[in-house]
Amino acid sequence: MRLSAGCQLSFEATAPTPVIFILRPRSGQGQWIVSEKYLLTPSVPVEEYTDGYGNLCQRLVVPPGIFQIRTTDCVETAAEIDVKPGAPYVPVELLPETVLQFLLPSRYCQSDQLGDLAIDIVGAATPGYDQAEAICKWLRQNIRYEYGTSNASTAALDTAKDRVGVCRDFAHLGIALCRSLNIPTRMVVGYLYQLEPMDLHAWFEAYVGDRWYTFDATQEKPRGNRITIAYGRDAADVALSTQFGPMQLLEMKVWVDKVTDEPEILNPQP
Repeated sequence: MRLSAGCQLSFEATAPTPVIFILRPRSGQGQWIVSEKYLLTPSVPVEEYTDGYGNLCQRLVVPPGIFQIRTTDCVETAAEIDVKPGAPYVPVELLPETVLQFLLPSRYCQSDQLGDLAIDIVGAATPGYDQAEAICKWLRQNIRYEYGTSNASTAALDTAKDRVGVCRDFAHLGIALCRSLNIPTRMVVGYLYQLEPMDLHAWFEAYVGDRWYTFDATQEKPRGNRITIAYGRDAADVALSTQFGPMQLLEMKVWVDKVTDEPEILNPQP
């Protein structure tokens, strides 16, 4: 399916503020960027670089006053995500070097403290995909989704204790539980078509059967039509904006729409 997705962020800065944005998706597994627009008001110089996770990062200095950034992307997405029950666990010694970092505990995913809970959850599930799916099922059944119940400092241990949170918290706990079983797991943020209520979304991917598979504990069934913006170990790596000074977010709007007016392809003239 072809989707038009984007976000509009409005800020107010009281002094020149260096900021790193991660707002541009890139073509890759399950998505192709057909076109994109990136509008800054007021216009300021931007430098772009690729971070250690392959994310496109925009570096700039926001001037004092009101600042707005609006991005719109037309993306061809996969209508379904791949699922593969029984995909095997990959022994640590056979993992690609680029995957090893996603085995380690991180700021919001204290996998070194959740091993006992993970073992209780997966029970006799076959190591690999089936364990990650068992964790997803447990999250859906035991964690209540509710806005306003967590904040920027909430980590996996907090969610395991309080049993409530939003998509970011579901993802952090799922990541930590999978990593405690030596399954490499990474956080993903992006857009999900027909998400209710509409917002930027978070989920996780687990490396089993020699590839990454998508898991989203906030959804009852596997759903495609996702647009990935960023990958990382946890929310600290995938923040859409990281500021280094006095700047306040005033408003955020997010939209994901199906593109119905496909461009007409003309037959070449003889």
